[in-house]
Amino acid sequence: MFKKKLFGNNIPPSCEYCRFAVKKSSGNSVCRYGSALPDEPCGKYVYDPLKREPKPLPAIPKYTADDFKL
Repeated sequence: MFKKKLFGNNIPPSCEYCRFAVKKSSGNSVCRYGSALPDEPCGKYVYDPLKREPKPLPAIPKYTADDFKL
């Protein structure tokens, strides 16, 4: 039986959430091993779920007293 991963099973590889990525002061993630392209992972790619940032929660709608009248 397959185990479901923390953020789903179909996560495209990205240096942004690789175990070996290092954040620079500009906010970009760079591979320690020197990936050829910034958006493509190198051969040492290992997914690290703790580097993922969760999606922001949707805004809560404002209700009035008229919304609760029958």
